[in-house]
Amino acid sequence: MDAAEVERFFTRSDGSYLFARWGRPIAPIVFGVEDATLAVVKGALEAVCAMAGHHMAETDPELGTNVMMFFFRDWNELLHVPDLDRLIDGLAPLVAKLSAAEANQYRVFRFDEAGAIKACFVFLRMDDVMSSQPAETLALSQVVQSVLLWSDTAFTDRSPLGQLEDGRVVLRPEIGALIRAAYDPVMPAMADDPAHALRLSARIQVAHGGAN
Repeated sequence: MDAAEVERFFTRSDGSYLFARWGRPIAPIVFGVEDATLAVVKGALEAVCAMAGHHMAETDPELGTNVMMFFFRDWNELLHVPDLDRLIDGLAPLVAKLSAAEANQYRVFRFDEAGAIKACFVFLRMDDVMSSQPAETLALSQVVQSVLLWSDTAFTDRSPLGQLEDGRVVLRPEIGALIRAAYDPVMPAMADDPAHALRLSARIQVAHGGAN
């Protein structure tokens, strides 16, 4: 993956470049699913964090939990979640906007003083498209999209996941390599200069060369 390809993943639709990774261990909680699905989601988080060299925790000392994932059937259900309007600014107009757009997913990030991710809220409306996906596929896709601050257009043309010949769905190798490079300790937790993509590309090439 060259620098231009890397840059595309973090260049937003308004033309600005913005990258961020988690600056603290991830402490998740999942609402609206059965225990079996909860285990799948946490398993996906554990797998991606292990691949990235990042950590998970039972609790976040500041927030308690810092990844909140909501599964529901109708956007208006969010208006009845206790105290959610205190966590998400402008919740009511956001719900109205997402309902009107018939959206089936949305993510809200919060950042610390250094610009690193400190919290992520993942909202999934289980419409026919979402409900048709295996739990493992849905969980892995959402975790990948929550582990970095990707561009709002990063995966509009192509999913971060791929399918093996035996039918299993896995993370595309180039996306995995990009996540590992992003979590390299020598890399910054936040960047808004496109030159950052050059450094990411260089880390990927070094890692690829070292694997051969």
